Amino acid sequence: MSFQNTVSTGKNSSFISGYLDSLALVERLHRLLLDVVKDEFERVGVLEINAVQALLIFNISDNEVTAGELKTRGYYQGSNVSYNLKKLVEMGYMHHQRCEIDRRSVRVRLTEKGRNIRDIVAELFARHADGLMDKGVIGMDGIEEINTSLRRVERYWTDQIRYIY
Repeated sequence: MSFQNTVSTGKNSSFISGYLDSLALVERLHRLLLDVVKDEFERVGVLEINAVQALLIFNISDNEVTAGELKTRGYYQGSNVSYNLKKLVEMGYMHHQRCEIDRRSVRVRLTEKGRNIRDIVAELFARHADGLMDKGVIGMDGIEEINTSLRRVERYWTDQIRYIY
């Protein structure tokens, strides 16, 4: 996606240009994250799940959740969650159980096989965090500044969605 073609002129053109660069970077980083996870699973010989499923497992961790809760937390969108949860249950990475209160709702949690996948992703992220710090790519102050800025943008976008209706 090329955001740069839509930059307007005027007093805010430098800011708009920087904002569009940030949007493109976030998009590229997300795709790269999926590639990094996929490559790690190829390296360790786990080929039956994809990167999105591996991140889903990582984010569920030791919790018991519904697909709706995952969507509400903002991790995943649409039917993709339900499809991936169904596949992960079929492959033995998750247990599922109908909720006692709302029989339409299904709660999922990781099996031992799923916890092994979670651990692979956690070890990958720990290695990367160590590498980023050891090589001086980014330190604690930098990571905190990025997170603060991204949370502000997230809050702004969330407010924009809420105020449309």
